[in-house]
Formats: sequence, structure tokens, C-alpha cells
Amino acid sequence: MEALLTLHGGLPRQAPGSDASTRHLLSLCGTLPGRPRVLDLGCGPGRSALLLAAEAGGHGAEVTAVDLHDGFLEELRTAAAARGLAESVRTVSADMGALPFEDGSFDLVWAEGSAYAIGFDTALARWKRLLAPGGTLVLTECQWTVEEPSAGARAFWDPQYALRTTARNLAAAQAAGYRVTGVHQLPDSDWAEYYGPLAERVRARAEAGSPAMASSPAMEAAVAATREELDARARHGHEYGYTGYVLRTVTAGDGPAWPARPETAADTAAVRGVNLAAFDTPLEADLVDALRADDAWIPGLSYVAEGPDGSVAAHALLTACEVDGARALALAPVAADPALQRSGAGSSVVRALLAAARERGESLVLVLGHPDYYQRFGFVPASRFGIRAPFEVPDEAMMALVLDDSVPVPAGTISYPAPFGV
Repeated sequence: MEALLTLHGGLPRQAPGSDASTRHLLSLCGTLPGRPRVLDLGCGPGRSALLLAAEAGGHGAEVTAVDLHDGFLEELRTAAAARGLAESVRTVSADMGALPFEDGSFDLVWAEGSAYAIGFDTALARWKRLLAPGGTLVLTECQWTVEEPSAGARAFWDPQYALRTTARNLAAAQAAGYRVTGVHQLPDSDWAEYYGPLAERVRARAEAGSPAMASSPAMEAAVAATREELDARARHGHEYGYTGYVLRTVTAGDGPAWPARPETAADTAAVRGVNLAAFDTPLEADLVDALRADDAWIPGLSYVAEGPDGSVAAHALLTACEVDGARALALAPVAADPALQRSGAGSSVVRALLAAARERGESLVLVLGHPDYYQRFGFVPASRFGIRAPFEVPDEAMMALVLDDSVPVPAGTISYPAPFGV
């Protein structure tokens, strides 16, 4: 471990990430208290801690930064002083699994790339008590991005950390008593920000050596492990990636956590009932039934949110469409039982559905709807990509969400399946 820390010392990041991703995850937290109390766990050299100290809550935060490596904490203190943030950042040497803080001490608990040290489920359980009422937990987790990882990818990951899928991590978060308020898949460029400097460090050591990294069995083992990690990413990086989760504790006044899942044949009547109740006409309910019989239907991308009694509280559907001949998905309809609207049931089912689409390798989702509602999931005006509806519609109401930014976004006119009647 000491050899690994020496190898990594002085690097800007200790896990995939970027200032842009930190800011995006922060934006998904919603409104924070003025001068929020932030706990940055596994802070490393403090890239996120410094940004949060300067920007969280609009005017910066009081950040408590925790790490077990004193070298990283010293780097952070030096950087905070240089940026005039020394009074906003407090460093603490502590174990993330046994933290010395009182319950309810923080408005925001932050952990980019560090939850793996104790495990995702353990992090959810042990860090929950630290949140003040209405507090938010943000953490990034490495996970599979394909349904069937290759033997090579598993050979690297299985011995050291059991990766899961987005759907399983979302289910774990809900089971642990959190409401999922945001999900963000880190782009490949975030890996480059971490691996680029690290690979250069390994190359420099191999070419010229360094007194700070003098050869020893431990250092040679650290270098070999790092090379194996870099090689695994080069070979299998398309099979795994980091995803950020923004989670809020569920309190007594929040109502149920609305677990979401793919619909089954037994849900058909209930799904129709929710759509009939949610809309003024039967058009949306009839559309769902017609799409089930159409080639545009994608098994596994019709989701329901369950109420406490197991009943269908909300429904959302993705079906295949095209943009100038290129594949995309249409999100429609989205419906919640009128008695449960504004309860979070609709948001829960949409987030789970979008996560399932991302996990299947889909790259683009389109929706026609209210901007204030769909922006919370990351949708932006489709016109930014040169995408337009086949009918007149306000620009801000036709929206797009890019699930995989490695796939070029097509431009052109949307072609909906025949049941849409457009």
C-alpha cells in the first residue's frame, strides 16, 4: 500500500472524474442550505473538496475532507491555502468505515471513487446516519455497463471487487432507504483525467527511474498492478465504467420509496388503468396497448413503480424510433396514479427505466413533455443536436437525453412508430 501511495503521490486524481462531472452531480443535488456542511470521504488530494468548498450551495461550503493517507491531506491543505480556501476546508485522518462524527452532522456527504474501499452497500448503510434531515449522499461506483461481461473483464475484476449493474445498485440504494434523485454515467474522458497522468508516471519511472520511487519488491509489485489495471481498461473498458448516484434519505414524511421494475404480463391491466386515470382521454392507454403489438416494442423497457401494497403506482415506456434513419428511443407515455402524483413515484420509474436503457447499450432518448419536469433527468432541448419533431412543437418541449456520449448523436427529423399516428 505504501508503494502504491508513493506511485500515486502528486497526481491530480485518484479515481476517474472531472470538474465537469463534479459540477453536474452537484447540480443534481437540488437546493442546498446556505454554506452547507459537506463531508468528502476518501478525498485524496482534494480536487472535489476544493470545488465544493468554492461552489456548493452557491457560495461555497464548509468541507470536512477525510482520508487515511497523510500525504494526500497535506497536498489538500497546501492547495486550499493557495486558493484562499484554508478556512473552508478541514482535513481529518480517519477510516471511512468508522467515522468519528455525530449523527446528522452533514448536509451533503460526497465520495467520488472511494466507496469501493468499504463496498457500495456498506457505504450506503454506514454513511446514512451522518446526513442531516433532507441530506444528500453523492457517490460514484465502478460497475458493469454490459449485461454479459467477457471472461477477460471478469478475470480482472472478480478477484478484487464484485462489480454490479446500474439496476442492481439502484435497487440496493432504494432498499437501503434512499430516494434516487440523480444518476450520471461518467464519460470516458473522466478516465483519461485519471489514467493519463498515472500512465505517464509509470512510463517515466520505467525510462529514467526516480529517487522518490526507488526500486523495491513492493514498488515493483505496485507498478505491475498498475500496468495490469491500465491494460484491463484498454482491453475491456467498454464493459465497465463509473456512474454517479445522487441519493436522499427517505424520512417518515416522504412516503414510500417507490421501487421500480420491468412490467410483467400480470401488470397489463394495471398499467392500462394507471394511464386511463392519469390522462383525460384513453389515447395514451390505447397507445401503450398498440405499441405492445408493434415492432417498436422493446421487451424489458416498459417499467412500473410499485406502491407499498405492490400495486402499480406509475408507468413509463420506451419504444424504438429513428432520427434520420438512426436508432433512438421515444419516452412515452409516462403516467402516475393521480392520487400519487408529486409523490416521487413517476420520477422513480423514469429514472429506473433510463438506467435500464443505458445498461442495454442504448444511446439516445427523446421525449415531448414539460421542460421543468424532464430536465431533472438530464434532458435538454433536442434542437441542440439538430433534432426536430415531425410536427410543430415549442422548441423547449422537444427534448433529448444522450445516454452514451461515445456514440455520435444523429441530426434530423424524428420518425415515430405507426401507433403514434404522426
